[in-house]
Amino acid sequence: MGAWATLLVWGTSKSWSWLDPVLWLLMALQTFLFTGLFITAHDAMHGTVSHRPAMNRWVGRFCLWGFAFNSWSRMLPEHHRHHRFVGTDQDPDFGPPRFFLWFWKFITYYVRWTQVLLCALLFNFLKAMGVDPASMIQFYILPSILGLLQLFYFGTYRPHLSDPSTGRVPDNEHRSRSMAANHFWAFVTCYFFGYHWEHHEVPGIPWWQLYRTKQNTIHEILDNQS
Repeated sequence: MGAWATLLVWGTSKSWSWLDPVLWLLMALQTFLFTGLFITAHDAMHGTVSHRPAMNRWVGRFCLWGFAFNSWSRMLPEHHRHHRFVGTDQDPDFGPPRFFLWFWKFITYYVRWTQVLLCALLFNFLKAMGVDPASMIQFYILPSILGLLQLFYFGTYRPHLSDPSTGRVPDNEHRSRSMAANHFWAFVTCYFFGYHWEHHEVPGIPWWQLYRTKQNTIHEILDNQS
């Protein structure tokens, strides 16, 4: 959260050339941090950010608002409905098997016109305050869109689809699959949420411990937590 906010404020305080390779590296980093912002909100939905329920709620709200003004009160029940009805018609995160059709269903279900309006108001307010509009596109608008694509592809589409040609979901109790153990790739793609069957098996394991599910049994992890 701190890295995301720092890079956002610092990046938008300057003017950048689109030809500057450093800009593209920083935009890639900010995209990764936007993804992490949502992953933190996701963990707050499962109560793993803090043992204090109020802290979970406030951290979750802050992260979702930072990620294009998403609503905590809307996202929380929908995410738990995803866990209860994963891969079924009652799953709000499940859609047609083709990537762009699924993604379109996903964003039209979750994105509200109030979010678009708030983003537009923020953009114009900062522009009136002297912030370079190009830097807002470079450090907020594009990274948030790319972060959403990263989340959807690596955190929803791939884990919950076993065959794009037929639309079949994985045939197990969680209708989720898990990538082969590769902790570096799992981290940089989606904060270990490629280990998705494990997340559905024990949602109370936070993202920074999910990698351990590939080198220990889930029961060992739970015993260590207790």
